[in-house]
Amino acid sequence: MKLIRFLLIAIPTIVLAAPVFAADELPIPGYSASRDYPGAHLTPDANTEYKVVFDFVMTDDNLDDPYPMLPLVARYVNTLAKLGVPEKNRKIAIVMHQGSGLIGLKNDEFKARHDGKDNPNIELIQQLHAAGVAFHLCGQGVLSRNVEESDLLDEIQVDYWALTTLIELGRQGYVKIGG
Repeated sequence: MKLIRFLLIAIPTIVLAAPVFAADELPIPGYSASRDYPGAHLTPDANTEYKVVFDFVMTDDNLDDPYPMLPLVARYVNTLAKLGVPEKNRKIAIVMHQGSGLIGLKNDEFKARHDGKDNPNIELIQQLHAAGVAFHLCGQGVLSRNVEESDLLDEIQVDYWALTTLIELGRQGYVKIGG
């Protein structure tokens, strides 16, 4: 009787606690999801629409590694997926300005502007975009840095101004992170 009671409790608990995705099936390969914390009070709800805008501001401090916030966004996307939030409920945007938009340059243009260094952000930008993340670049920064749209990765959308994009996404219910 005790064994049956244990199984009736344990099996549903194990099934419900199991990750929706195995680590190798997450939307952004090579980036982990957050680790489970037993008894956590707040966790993402699969039935909620998550509207999040990450505000990227950057200097040219380290051009050898991906922009530091990109892996964080990948981890967040993977965490939502792991916890069962479907892609249709993951509304993730990135607004790039004050130099951060240069991470969205095609490799040849990036090399020309950064002493022959390869753009370390391209693969992760493409993976994030394939997972539904929208990339918004400040048009005012494009103008001031003499960037042509043909110099940008296809995944990058140029908007009028980062400020207007942040306000518009905020008006649409996006929660701003960073900046």
